[in-house]
Amino acid sequence: MFRRERSIPLRGSAAALCNNLSVLQLPVRNLTHFGVVHGPSAQLLSAAPEGVPLAQRQLQAKEGAGVSPPLITQVHWCVLPFRVLLVLTSHRGIQMYESDGSVMVYWHALDAGDASLVQAVFARGIAASGHFICVAKGSNIVLSEELAGHQTPVTDIATEPAQGQDCIADVVTADDSGLLCVWRSGPEFKLLTRIPGFGVPCPSVQLWQGTIAAGYGNGQVRLYEASTGTLHVQIDAHARAICALDLAPEVGKLLSAAEDTFVHIWKLSRSPEGGYVEVEHCHGECVPDTQVCGARFCDPSGSSFAVTGYDLAEILRFSSM
Repeated sequence: MFRRERSIPLRGSAAALCNNLSVLQLPVRNLTHFGVVHGPSAQLLSAAPEGVPLAQRQLQAKEGAGVSPPLITQVHWCVLPFRVLLVLTSHRGIQMYESDGSVMVYWHALDAGDASLVQAVFARGIAASGHFICVAKGSNIVLSEELAGHQTPVTDIATEPAQGQDCIADVVTADDSGLLCVWRSGPEFKLLTRIPGFGVPCPSVQLWQGTIAAGYGNGQVRLYEASTGTLHVQIDAHARAICALDLAPEVGKLLSAAEDTFVHIWKLSRSPEGGYVEVEHCHGECVPDTQVCGARFCDPSGSSFAVTGYDLAEILRFSSM
C-alpha cells in the first residue's frame, strides 16, 4: 500500500504531454531532482526526502530557426557511465545540459527540411544506452548516426544495459502506429526485429530483463519478448489512453499511468519452469479530477512514485506504508 506524501509545488501546470515527468535520485546528497515541461520552458526542482523543495531552475527552449515560439516536448536525465546529462527536446532541436541545468554542453538543431511539405518536425523520446544518448526526431532516431526504422513519428525510447552479451536487444523504440522496433546498440546500431502495431499509438515503452513493456492508446499494457517479438501478456490495465510507464529495475515493478486518472503498479517476474513472464497487480491509486500526464518511480526499489497532471500546479508524491 502507498500513502500520499507532501506535494512539491510547481510554478505552473505541467503540459498535457505523455511522459511529462523525469526523476533523478541522488542518494549521496539525499536529494531527488524532478523535471516537468510546459510550453517553451522546463521546470527543474530539487527536493529533500520529506518533499521540501530546496531549489528551482527554469530552462528555456533554444530559439533556432523559425518564426513561432519553440515548444519543449520532453525533459529527461540520461545516466551515462561517467556522467549524467539533462536533455531537452523541442520543435527546434535537442539541448543537453549538465545534470543541474547550469551549463548547456551541446545543441543539435533540427533540419526543418522542405518548407513546402506539410509535416511537423520535432524531437521526442530520450534514453541513454551505454555511452550513447538516443533521441527521436520525427520518424528517425538521432544518435552518432541516424537510424531509419519508423514510418510514423516516434513516441518513446527505452534502453537497458546490454551487459556484454552477444545479439542482446537493449534498445526499443515505439511510434504513433504502435510499431515497436528492437535494436542492439553499439558502434553500429542493428535493427533486430519489428513488432507490428495494430492501429493504436504506443506513447510509452520500457525494457526489463529482455522483456518489453508497451503502453497503448487503448489502455492496454502488452509484454513482449524483446529478442523475438513474442507476446507474453496482454493486460487491459486502463479505461483510457496510457500516458506513462516506468520500471523499478531492482524489483521488477512496473508503473502505468493513464488518462483515466489511475496509476497502477504491477510486479513482473519470470516463471522458473518455462521462463514465461508473470504479472501480479500490486496497487492502484486514483488521482481524482486530474488529467495525468506523467508518472515515475522515485527510487530503483519502487517504494515511492510521483505523478504530474495537466492544470495541476504541483507534483504529487506517494510512498509505501
